[in-house]
Amino acid sequence: MRKNVLLLFSKLPEAGLVKTRLTTLKDGVFEPEVASALYHCMLFDVVEICMAAFDQLEAEDDAYELVISTAPAADVERMRKLFADAGTWPRPITFIADAGPIFDAHYNDAFQQCWDDGADCILSMGADMPALTVADVKAGFAALHELMDADEPGIVLAPDQEMGVSVIGWTRETAFDHTGVFYNPDGLTVLPAYIQKAREAGLAARYLPPVPDVDTMADLMHAITLVEALSYCAPFDGNTPPWRTANALREMGWDEVRVPPNSLHDPREHIDG
Repeated sequence: MRKNVLLLFSKLPEAGLVKTRLTTLKDGVFEPEVASALYHCMLFDVVEICMAAFDQLEAEDDAYELVISTAPAADVERMRKLFADAGTWPRPITFIADAGPIFDAHYNDAFQQCWDDGADCILSMGADMPALTVADVKAGFAALHELMDADEPGIVLAPDQEMGVSVIGWTRETAFDHTGVFYNPDGLTVLPAYIQKAREAGLAARYLPPVPDVDTMADLMHAITLVEALSYCAPFDGNTPPWRTANALREMGWDEVRVPPNSLHDPREHIDG
């Protein structure tokens, strides 16, 4: 039986410390309390979606564990309480703290803790992805298992919408880490930095469907349309929808995106007449 870990990186949803690019503190439009509340909804939605995927994946007789990594260490108990206060979750959650001088090191530390605890493969992601689906989680682990079954060291990754990576993972036998990815000395963004590292190490790599995250107002506009579509489609395709995020956007009056007409398109006079 393989031990599969889904490693979820998350800060506490505190006003002024999360999603600040959505707020008036930077170039967004929301008050910090609103942005942090929206992130709170995204976090809980992502956790529920991952747990729903585990229910389907465990039919294959593997073991799956959800690990939430946060920083600093003092926030671990506060994160645990955040979930406990929300009520009973269908599956247990392990909470850890990641540490280091830069994000690369934080990521490496969290991965190492999971390896030390017996993980056979790790699929990691952030919590700001309300468009994540059960199928995305299943596809990530399926790709990892294909690498393991072939005894082939390698990584799996899903890009986001801004030259970065929203999902990344690899197997225990793969000699790989995050050093030089988020703080790349050559100025590479995260996606090409991971590919460069894999190429230099001669590793296999499996490409997963893109999963957008939410950092900027433009990201949020895209996410609003996806959340609406996922929520409507859920009864028909059996997916677990991001219902908390959908409700929050509706309460904020941000559940629709409308744009003014513009002429920034290819000429069509010769087609339309």
